[in-house]
Amino acid sequence: MNETVVSFSGWLPAVIIPMATLIQLSDIFKRRSAAGVSWLTWFLFGIANIGLYVYTEKYSNIQSIVGLLGPATLDFAIATLALIGYEQNVANTEVNKAPTTD
Repeated sequence: MNETVVSFSGWLPAVIIPMATLIQLSDIFKRRSAAGVSWLTWFLFGIANIGLYVYTEKYSNIQSIVGLLGPATLDFAIATLALIGYEQNVANTEVNKAPTTD
């Protein structure tokens, strides 16, 4: 296959996977809630990204690092936010900050 096509194909997941993950993470922070986010799904995405990184055997390739290991880290962050109930923690913090009318 043409080397340019192969290189371009390597950059597609290196851009799209992190971008999709960042969209989910920014949505969580914008909504200030991880409600409806499946921690198990994002945890499995993280595991899959690490598995694919190992499978490709391109350990120093920037596309592999940026496209697989970076998103794996973010996947685990999303899973953690969903697992700990981010919306509950934010809601409790907001209630505690509310002025009292005593």
